Amino acid sequence: MEKSRRTTKNSFWIRGGYTDYQSIFLIFVIVLFGLMMVYSASSYRAITSGYSGTYFMLRQSVFALGGFMIMYAVSRVNYKYLSNLSLVLMYLAIALLIVVIIIGRASHGATRWIQIGPMQFQPSEIAKPILIIYMSDACVKKAKYLNRMRDLLKLLILPGVCIVLIALENLSTAIVCFAIVVAILFVASPKIWNLVILGIIGVVLAAVAVLTVGYRGDRFDIWLHPENGYQTMQSLYAIGSGGIFGRGLGNSIQKLGFLPESHNDMIFSVICEELGLFGALVVILLFVMLIFRFKFVADGAADSFGGFIVTGVITHVAVQLIVNIGVVTNTIPPTGVTLPFISYGGTSLVFMLVEVGLVLSVARQMRLTE
Repeated sequence: MEKSRRTTKNSFWIRGGYTDYQSIFLIFVIVLFGLMMVYSASSYRAITSGYSGTYFMLRQSVFALGGFMIMYAVSRVNYKYLSNLSLVLMYLAIALLIVVIIIGRASHGATRWIQIGPMQFQPSEIAKPILIIYMSDACVKKAKYLNRMRDLLKLLILPGVCIVLIALENLSTAIVCFAIVVAILFVASPKIWNLVILGIIGVVLAAVAVLTVGYRGDRFDIWLHPENGYQTMQSLYAIGSGGIFGRGLGNSIQKLGFLPESHNDMIFSVICEELGLFGALVVILLFVMLIFRFKFVADGAADSFGGFIVTGVITHVAVQLIVNIGVVTNTIPPTGVTLPFISYGGTSLVFMLVEVGLVLSVARQMRLTE
């Protein structure tokens, strides 16, 4: 019979309900492991930059603590109320993406950050959970739009604008966002051919974005000829030197000024060098367990809206994990995508934990049977 664990459906704050301790435990383990690896990968850079060796790790710890607090708060909010805010949130995301183009701060040749006093954040990271909420809501309220391609394109106008704005400076993040949209549509839509056509459109637009911007085309050359890419070669050196069990925690050579972004996009290389193939497989296993746990929540969601939200979060974590590892191992052309919950980066960590909070909110109202 159905277990009576759900609280009042119409209450804004959820008291009681099912607590998904397995997901919470896995997230804590992955984030704590990430803090350890950020310290290991960044200590040399911090010292040579005139800071304490723990500088980057302590900054990331502050974001992690704040992220966990926000995650808990979000998990207590009845996710069904977000349905009424989805359109406002989408307009907010688009507005922030326009603002970053106009007055954003540039770094590494791309304008992706908005600076407010000592604080800075990436609107593209904020756009990801907003896209998940908006698409989940749209697929419920406008289910009839999914049957015809013309109507489907109308539904995708605002998400499309959001993704195009992201792609102007960050094609890799735009690809992740596009994958989130397609995955939610795949679960919600009865028309597979519409998604095939949509996928073709996405591939064509991505190809145009690559061919019209010189440095993106150069990345394909580096992928095919890795000896021409300094970062790629240093990453492969790190992975190869790690062997089965690695050099030992803290003993990476490549992080000593050889591997750019060693604590950020390329942190998986340091994991492979210090902990070896064994450590890399353990990390991947943790993510696989987390994704299957999220799938359990999606399958038991109280309604389609909740199920679509968790589907979007699963897609975000899985695609970003695959892309990051693919870049580090030169399986795909190099691009800038962080390793979820592990790479250094406050905005990314906080808003990924917000997404986990959404999953936990859905879990609190799951249909549980015994």
